[in-house]
Amino acid sequence: MTDDDVLIIGAGLAGLVTAATLTARGRHVTILEQEPRASLGGQAWWSFGGLFLVDSPEQRRLGVKDSAELALADWLGSAQFLPGADRGEGPDRWGYAWAERFVDFAAHEMRPWLHDKGVRWFPLVQWAERGGHPAGGHGNTVPRFHVTWGTGPGVLEPFVRAAVEARRAGLLDIRFRHRVTELVTTDGVVTGVRAEVLAPDDAGRGEPSGRDVVRIVELGARAVVVATGGIGANHELVRAQWPASAGSLPSTMLSGVPDSTDGEMLAHAAAAGAALVHTDRMWHYPEGVAMHTPVWNRHGIRILPGPSSLWLDADGGRLPHPLYPGFDALGSLRHVTGRGDDHSWFVLNRTIMEKEFALSGSDQNPDLTGKDVKLLLERVRKGAVGPVARFAEESPEFVWAATVPELAAGMNALTGEDRIDAAALERLVTLRDAQVSSGLGKDPQVVATARAREYVVDKVIRVAPPRPLTTPEDGPLLAVRLRVLTRKTLGGLHTDTSARVLRPDGEILPGLYAVGEAAGFGGGGVHGERALEGTFLGGCLFSGRTAGEAIG
Repeated sequence: MTDDDVLIIGAGLAGLVTAATLTARGRHVTILEQEPRASLGGQAWWSFGGLFLVDSPEQRRLGVKDSAELALADWLGSAQFLPGADRGEGPDRWGYAWAERFVDFAAHEMRPWLHDKGVRWFPLVQWAERGGHPAGGHGNTVPRFHVTWGTGPGVLEPFVRAAVEARRAGLLDIRFRHRVTELVTTDGVVTGVRAEVLAPDDAGRGEPSGRDVVRIVELGARAVVVATGGIGANHELVRAQWPASAGSLPSTMLSGVPDSTDGEMLAHAAAAGAALVHTDRMWHYPEGVAMHTPVWNRHGIRILPGPSSLWLDADGGRLPHPLYPGFDALGSLRHVTGRGDDHSWFVLNRTIMEKEFALSGSDQNPDLTGKDVKLLLERVRKGAVGPVARFAEESPEFVWAATVPELAAGMNALTGEDRIDAAALERLVTLRDAQVSSGLGKDPQVVATARAREYVVDKVIRVAPPRPLTTPEDGPLLAVRLRVLTRKTLGGLHTDTSARVLRPDGEILPGLYAVGEAAGFGGGGVHGERALEGTFLGGCLFSGRTAGEAIG
């Protein structure tokens, strides 16, 4: 057995941040990563790079009035932690404690810490998860979604750079193709790991890689950190853990994460005596479309919508208030699964698509990822931008039509079922258009959409001018079939505020730490029931830094 200061399992963002923090303190670290070198950075590389920041200079320049107090109120209204959490009692006690610390981090230290490392942000702050619920409920009161200049790779860059520097200094060893299968314990203390050394594989970033075993190794350390992410690619496990109260997830879903996000390390940790909590809390999306050129199995992309599209269930009925595009992702998903559907629909027109549709992910935003200002300016011009235009042309999920009856026929042809009644759909569109044409309107979605345009960023790049869907110059009409897209796990390994993993009896399991999604982004569930977006990368950053500072 080879002894080390710290072993980190997983070379994603949380693992790299933990390593950077430890090596800056002079600790020697070994990272074990089951995937090839091309996948360094894990899921974060594929992300849009959005960060939840509070009272930032970017917000203030746009006239947004935010504060740590308001952000925490929004967080707690969304989380709906179980009773007693605020008093340090019950299964949410550690999630609540992490939430308080994370919001403070987002309001104070996170931005200057990252800025000092060279990270910058797109100046137009986005308004994700608007909620639409009464005060005290779910949603962001103000825009807080700060897109990193360089998207996910831009967030990763300083920590990849730190890894390179630490390796040159002899403080870091990254061993790819090492798949941990067991945590080694000695007298109740985690003292190392057993791992399969997998055969070399030239798979590209995110592509499935082989599992042929070359040999078994055992490595020892004073501390082991689990940074292996969640369960999003393991659809059987996702379905098994989905809460029965929210209906059933469909038999066919899309994956928003590579195949390697399988959750197996969580089971290995539990076998070594670690506690798992809130495994039924998840953050998947109902607005997925299949990737036209997939990288991993069942590869899907999430549409990031503005608020104007009509959101319809599989039978053509409108989703209830406040389940509008961009308002309440989990509420919308639970409505779909509660009905037992495997899809829903956006109904809109070409102008709304061109103004309001964006796609999640670094690969779907080449202007921001490549820091290309000239390409970025295309977003404010008429017409669909790059990847959106390609999906509109190539995806079979995009149904175009000149009239509402033709649209209904196309929707039914796509599903092979006659679930959309043409007359009912035409009536729904007519009623919606009358509300918009009034100049005011009582329809809550129409009112919310008009209100959104009072925010300068929404008016310029995110929300189309309110006009009837059937306005000829805005046509043709469009329906997009939406599938369930798996993404994040909100529960995970139970940890205290030093990222130390707990046993089922609540006591510390010595020698074991957990960070990032594997720990529910902190405490086994920092988000509670719902997330405010921009908090997943932020949770990896904060939990990784916390563990790196706490490990002796």
